[in-house]
Amino acid sequence: MARAYDLMLMLDPNAPEERQHQIAAEVQTMIESDGSLVGHHDWGMRRMAFEIRHRPDASYHLYQFEGSNELLERLDHTLKITDGVLRFRIIRLKPGSPPPPEPRSEAARPREARTGDTRVAPRAAADQPA
Repeated sequence: MARAYDLMLMLDPNAPEERQHQIAAEVQTMIESDGSLVGHHDWGMRRMAFEIRHRPDASYHLYQFEGSNELLERLDHTLKITDGVLRFRIIRLKPGSPPPPEPRSEAARPREARTGDTRVAPRAAADQPA
């Protein structure tokens, strides 16, 4: 029996846009081949609560699907080794769970707002005279 799941996928904002679309398409294909896709929501670029791999932002995608344990294992394995995936989480939904809330529009930022690599220089380099 297939159970309902949410997959929250956070993609690296520094990955090329084509690569992000490719990852999203591969995830959707995997879900549709072994389960049934209930919904896909592209929440856009958002600030994370804490940096992951020196990235303050991520491109968020929410997939709602029904599938078997084999599909979960395949998704888990594939997403762990896929370049461009910052973080993902698969959550089993209880029967009768409400749909996910729509993200607040003021939190989403367009891709053009990014300033590229935002790493901070090490303290010793920052203290050097100019």
